[in-house]
Amino acid sequence: MIIVMKPGASQQAVDHLLQRIEAKGLKPLHMPGAERVVLGALGDERLLAELALDADPNVESVKPILAPYKLVSRELHPHDTIVRIGDASFGGGRFGLIAGPCAVENEEQLRASALAAKAAGARVLRAGAFKPRSSPYAFQGLGADGLVLLERIGREVGLPVVTEVIESGDVELVARHSDALQVGARNMQNFALLKALGRAGKPVVLKRGMSAKVEDLLLAAEYVLAAGNDQLILCERGIRTFETATRNTLDLAAVPLLKAKSHLPVIVDPSHGTGIRDLVTPMALAAAAAGADGLMVEVHIDPPSALSDGPQSLYPDQLAALGKQLEAVLGALGRSL
Repeated sequence: MIIVMKPGASQQAVDHLLQRIEAKGLKPLHMPGAERVVLGALGDERLLAELALDADPNVESVKPILAPYKLVSRELHPHDTIVRIGDASFGGGRFGLIAGPCAVENEEQLRASALAAKAAGARVLRAGAFKPRSSPYAFQGLGADGLVLLERIGREVGLPVVTEVIESGDVELVARHSDALQVGARNMQNFALLKALGRAGKPVVLKRGMSAKVEDLLLAAEYVLAAGNDQLILCERGIRTFETATRNTLDLAAVPLLKAKSHLPVIVDPSHGTGIRDLVTPMALAAAAAGADGLMVEVHIDPPSALSDGPQSLYPDQLAALGKQLEAVLGALGRSL
């Protein structure tokens, strides 16, 4: 429920309402604005009705939040949220490039790929230490050793790092070595993991599940925000359809749709979205033109030798060329890389 206070409502009146909301076992929200104060109340609708807030002399209007996702919705939070990973900002007109190899393989590979990412304009380094794979016989990542290496190389090249966490029990470990935590497509509805990430105190990149609707993604994000963490970035990474020419079908229409429905920043992963190296650049540019707040792109110093996702990983010179093209596209839209 959204409660708009009358102009001139005193702080005492605001505090009293917040106390009444909390006393009912509901979650109170306080959103002071330039002209008037807006409050929120989340919880059982029957308890909300018992408060009869529309009868309060200090309340101008009361209206329900129609979307099933409350904290994620623009109804409750009309202004863009800006999420910061290290010195990089996403949302509110800001655009950030996240790049790096699919997986941490060894020190030489990671350092060379990280330097290529930074040279191309990337503001955040990505790489997986834990790799959930469809086949149990595929490379599963270096685990804790990979986390330590990723943290060290990130500091060495001067880039904050984001990496995937696949189990709620690993959240504390991964958070200790990274600047942001990624939820992969396979874990989008791992609700125990989402709740743990809400308590982790680190920014989260939440990827859309391969068969998830837009509403499913927003409801998954709601779990993280409801647990106390509003530093969350939504990531469109393609969905499975009947089309088999590409690894996934990259749903770029979801970008403006998500931005209309939610205040959270939205980035696009054209590497997983297409699975084909030659399609990554054009779809990355299309994502920028569609209004995305950033990109997550895979780059490898030697893609043919990559232990995972080599066919969709850009060569360093291709990422450098993409960086220049992004500057041109974003410039035409009044934005910058």
